[in-house]
Amino acid sequence: MKVTSVNVGLPRDVLWQGQTVLTGIFKDPVQGPVRIGKLNLAGDKQADLTVHGGPAKAVYAYPAEHYEYWRQQLPSVALPWGKFGENLTLEGLNSEGVEKHGLAEDMVCIGDRMRVGAATLMVTQPRLPCYKLAIKFERDDMIKRFLASGRYGFYFSVIEPGEVSAGSEATFLSRDPNRVTVADIGRLYRSERPDPGLLSRAIRVDALPESWRNYLHRRAGA
Repeated sequence: MKVTSVNVGLPRDVLWQGQTVLTGIFKDPVQGPVRIGKLNLAGDKQADLTVHGGPAKAVYAYPAEHYEYWRQQLPSVALPWGKFGENLTLEGLNSEGVEKHGLAEDMVCIGDRMRVGAATLMVTQPRLPCYKLAIKFERDDMIKRFLASGRYGFYFSVIEPGEVSAGSEATFLSRDPNRVTVADIGRLYRSERPDPGLLSRAIRVDALPESWRNYLHRRAGA
């Protein structure tokens, strides 16, 4: 596995539906080493810290293999690395090819720890997009498309800061024993009748942020 691209960007004002919106979703690939800190990458910031960023959303990763799907779905849209607002575009999360044997989200688990470059990161949650993804793609249907695709990508918390660059190696250091995948959390979020057993297992995953566990508790008691 490797880092295909490292992408950073600072918040900027954009015009959307007649209003000025501050967003940090615009990321551009950068060359050379970039330091991953506890809350973000050097040269990168989030705009609305009430819903973006923080220790559990310090780094956003998106599988490079997903881009081919989106090229087919959106043939008229330019798709440079970082298009989905990811900090790290990762390649080869499944050594046999994620698109052939299932999505990366089906095999990456909440709580998995990875060494990416010189940093140690832990998977915390899937990415659930807000309206700013629609702004980025200039498509009102992009949020619906993104969720329906199951190609969420995922957030990391930072266990040990360190530098990363395009071409850096990415390796799993440990796999969470609960084996609750990124896709499982997405299914629990989207399902009208979530599986009780999966709900129970997900609630026990310490790496899942408290806001998610509280949400799942409410769903379990509904």
